[in-house]
Amino acid sequence: MADRGRCARTCAQLSEAAGLDLAHYGTEADEETIKDTAVAQPLIVAAGLLAGRLLADSWKDREDIVFAGHSVGEITAAALSGVLSEADAMRFVRVRATEMAKAAAATPTGMAAVLGGKADDVAAAIAAAGTSPANANGGGQVVAAGTLEQLDALKENPPARAKVIPLKVAGAFHTEHMAPALDPLRELAPQLSPRDPAHTLLTNFDGSVIRSGTDVLESLVEQVCRHVRWDACMDTMAELDVDRLIELPPAAPWLDSPSAA
Repeated sequence: MADRGRCARTCAQLSEAAGLDLAHYGTEADEETIKDTAVAQPLIVAAGLLAGRLLADSWKDREDIVFAGHSVGEITAAALSGVLSEADAMRFVRVRATEMAKAAAATPTGMAAVLGGKADDVAAAIAAAGTSPANANGGGQVVAAGTLEQLDALKENPPARAKVIPLKVAGAFHTEHMAPALDPLRELAPQLSPRDPAHTLLTNFDGSVIRSGTDVLESLVEQVCRHVRWDACMDTMAELDVDRLIELPPAAPWLDSPSAA
């Protein structure tokens, strides 16, 4: 009961920072409503922050913790590693989500997972269709993004020994189609107060350890249009001898969530 009350208070604080009734959207709204990127992204970050609060005591005194987030999860990772306050994280994701939703509405675009195939064949097929490799997720999965016509072309001409699976997403995230979201985020950034990470933090840009809070915030802004290198993040975790992973909710957003952004 104590944790339930704690979560309710935290959710109210996050809702105020985001300007959204997260408790309503997370427990009462229908599926169609929360498919809206403007709602889905803040919900995902809020869920991660709520879980993070409950787990924080287990890592606060440890020096071997590594944080990484996939796509919008980078905002959660930045907050849990001490770079952004929870309020700043929610302010950032609200602008990010709203502006990306606007960008997605401007042109019908989407994403598709390419499963299997040789790396060179996959890259060639994605390029031939005019799509972009938005997410390199590792394990033989690359997510391509582009216009609906381009994605249809990719599905009709898949790489050898690969499957192309359309994803339930609102737009071509992590591509130039999201460029209209950059300026609003660049305008917001100076209003936030980033700190250097208190724990090891990896960036989706290339999987490297990022040590400056200012650099983290800049990367979060620019990552809206840059490819997600989750494969590189996993490679870095292996190099750092990470031997246990804790995945915060919701799970696997790049596979089946409308917020694969």
